[in-house]
Amino acid sequence: MALNGIQIFKMTPKTNCKDCGSPTCMAFSMKVAQGAVDISACPHMSEEALATLADATAPPMKTIKIGTGDAEYTLGGETVLYRHDKTFVSRPRYAVGLCSCMEDADVDAKLEGLKKVDYERIGEKMYVELIYVNYNPNNGQDKYLEMVKKAAATGRTLVLGCQDEAVAKAALDICKDAKPVLNGATAANAEAMSKLATDAGVVLGVSGADLNEIYDTVAKIEGLGNKNLVIDVTGADVKATFANAVQVRRAAIKDEDRTFGYPSIVNLSRVAGGDKYLQEALAALFTMKYGSIIVVDEMTYAQALPLYGLRQNVFTDPQKPMTVEPGIYPINGGDENSLCLTTVDFALTYFVVSGELERSGVPCNLLISDAGGMSVLTAWAAGKLSSGTIAKFIEEQVKDKVKCRKLVIPGKVAVLKGDLEAKLPDWEIIVAPNEAVQLVKFMKEMNA
Repeated sequence: MALNGIQIFKMTPKTNCKDCGSPTCMAFSMKVAQGAVDISACPHMSEEALATLADATAPPMKTIKIGTGDAEYTLGGETVLYRHDKTFVSRPRYAVGLCSCMEDADVDAKLEGLKKVDYERIGEKMYVELIYVNYNPNNGQDKYLEMVKKAAATGRTLVLGCQDEAVAKAALDICKDAKPVLNGATAANAEAMSKLATDAGVVLGVSGADLNEIYDTVAKIEGLGNKNLVIDVTGADVKATFANAVQVRRAAIKDEDRTFGYPSIVNLSRVAGGDKYLQEALAALFTMKYGSIIVVDEMTYAQALPLYGLRQNVFTDPQKPMTVEPGIYPINGGDENSLCLTTVDFALTYFVVSGELERSGVPCNLLISDAGGMSVLTAWAAGKLSSGTIAKFIEEQVKDKVKCRKLVIPGKVAVLKGDLEAKLPDWEIIVAPNEAVQLVKFMKEMNA
């Protein structure tokens, strides 16, 4: 089989492949086309064919990696403009911005403040992943390099906003092993910055006065052999920045123009001034349209909670519901003697129920069993939530960890009460109200 005159498979089409099991070359090719298997899985591919097909089948937006170890993040790799078309691939990463024009005390306060955003939601750690360190020539090189050292000491991945080649080189000498982004290439210094980033093995950020200049600069850097890039789409104001972000993404995915096929940086510190509320609103906007690295002046817990929740919702595969890990979740200081309630592992159900239980102020244990990520009635109809599954979960994972023998089940599956009493004779089975909002009154009356 050949593509553009290149011999792809060296095997005969009618023979079964001992490696991939496909009865014909065409069967394997169809699997590749459907994304079910990677083309490199076939050992009969020639190297020339692999190189050609790798470019032909790669996403229209290049996948870029930044950082190292636990602080390594994947950007780009997107294939659609809208999440409902398929799914978004690489979630945006949030950065707190620092500038060498700031006072040392303010820098220290910001670095200390970003540590407070550190929590877990539905199995995902939520924290500020990046620090954007911007160079202001008016404040000198030494102050900037000291700030880079402080930022690097946090263990977060850095984005170095610096267009001065000498200063950028000195900054990279401090942190290049952690694979930061060097956001410093312009039309004026493209060749020098590309060489600097390539020598250091880091991603290069490209910016310009408008999209035409950015496009020409990216094309020039690609001509130098460097395709390890991100595009800074930040414009003169919010309107220009939004237009840039959308046009770059559309050009890459809809028009298949790979010159614009790179992740983006959106610096809200530049377009929204010191208005933290506007920055938060814009961060939500660019989470959906289409920032890869989003820079804000600060990130508090109150700002992070809705923003990170939005990101998690948007960048979760719509075909795979978000679920909570099965287990025992103490609420309001619940212990082994506290009342037990059970519901499904569907994340939305968990947050609604746990929120109402917290409002009641009554100590309790919320028991989450595996229900396939379905809501209560859907799981019951599908057989994922039944007296058998609940009883098995209680026997295997709960009864040895709690002393209380009262179990509250969702009101919408009250029909399970009799079977559960038979399967769990030592437990008192109680039916909760049908709606979660009624749990506050229900719990207070139970605790009276």
